[in-house]
Amino acid sequence: MEGENMTLFEASKEKEYEIKNLLVEEAVTRRLQALGLNDGVRVRVLNRKKKGALIIKVRGTRLALGKHLSANIEVEEVQPCPV
Repeated sequence: MEGENMTLFEASKEKEYEIKNLLVEEAVTRRLQALGLNDGVRVRVLNRKKKGALIIKVRGTRLALGKHLSANIEVEEVQPCPV
């Protein structure tokens, strides 16, 4: 199932998304890619904090992203992989 592109900040808790594009400065893009946030990678939103921060799971690791970052990562909703 394919949804339309949205930002990670708009993503719903407990759903799985595929990263489509990183719309941040080059240095930040390189840092996010080093953490495993590359185009085509699946992420799951685990929690949403009050001030806009997201806790996501990517490649078995939990990461916290602030609103500035998550609002500049384009994602598309995908069906979760069967476990």
